[in-house]
Amino acid sequence: MKNSAFVVDKNEDGTFTSGIKEISVPTIGENEVLIKASYSSLNFKDALSSVGNPGVTRNFPHVTGIDVAGVVEESNSADFVKGDEVLVTGYDMGMNTDGGHQSFVKVPAAWVVKKPSNITDKEIMIYGTAGLTAGLSVNELLNNGITPESGEILVTGATGGVGSIAVAILSKLGFDVVAISGKEEKIAFLKELGAKEVILRKDFDSENKKPMVRERFAGVVDTVGGNILAEALKAVKYDGVATCCGLTASFKLNTNVFPFILRGVRLIGIDSVECKLEKKLAVWNKLADEFNIDSLAELTTEISLKDLPEAYQVLLDGQAVGRYLVKI
Repeated sequence: MKNSAFVVDKNEDGTFTSGIKEISVPTIGENEVLIKASYSSLNFKDALSSVGNPGVTRNFPHVTGIDVAGVVEESNSADFVKGDEVLVTGYDMGMNTDGGHQSFVKVPAAWVVKKPSNITDKEIMIYGTAGLTAGLSVNELLNNGITPESGEILVTGATGGVGSIAVAILSKLGFDVVAISGKEEKIAFLKELGAKEVILRKDFDSENKKPMVRERFAGVVDTVGGNILAEALKAVKYDGVATCCGLTASFKLNTNVFPFILRGVRLIGIDSVECKLEKKLAVWNKLADEFNIDSLAELTTEISLKDLPEAYQVLLDGQAVGRYLVKI
């Protein structure tokens, strides 16, 4: 069996090179599964790994790809047999464990989820980690009593992978979505996804010295962190909920306690990497059913392994829109 993989290697001078290589098919051990990959996706973390970011990857040579979907080729686990349709997102895959940008992927069985029957492997990889994160974020709003009748939902970083999927899911569920984006030319794109209003980042990302502003948003799905999240919290309505899953603006949060102690605002962190398998499976089932969106094709650019370097650069430059689907 051939195993084509996108491999990143570290040179003696500390620089990094990458490209497609034929490598050995991994040999599985106890409680491990070998997946014949059909699709993967592309995430900002993959782009960081591709340039040797030490906060993501320290082991080289290394295969990128934090997502994969396919069928079980071999199994040393009682939970899976050859032919099972499965997917993996998160954990250490694509970080310091070789990832999904290869023909055959070896992973611990504890990381593997059986694919819901009412969604294809292609569709589920369009969602990928970004879709899972968006689904977890929306789920937290719903689980904490936020309904379409509660009021508007703000989505930050709305043209990115997580943000665009969150806009589409919330719109499908009947919410009035207000999207924030730095890309003025993508206002029409966001409105096609279901945003009722688009606020440009430059008009929102200003440091207002007031500890709170007029109540507006029943909920927030924040994908960027930093000052945008700080300003969003000031405008959350009484008993509202904000979720936080990203840091593309900044990992720092300069805020105050007034929204929390005077309006009862709840800030909930979203982690799609290490969250319990049951929680992931519940959201995958929702993404295959009530969260499933009709605009997947509009969100998606399909590429192959050879296209990864160019796509990685787009991600690193902050110019990506929607999702990249990687056909293996």
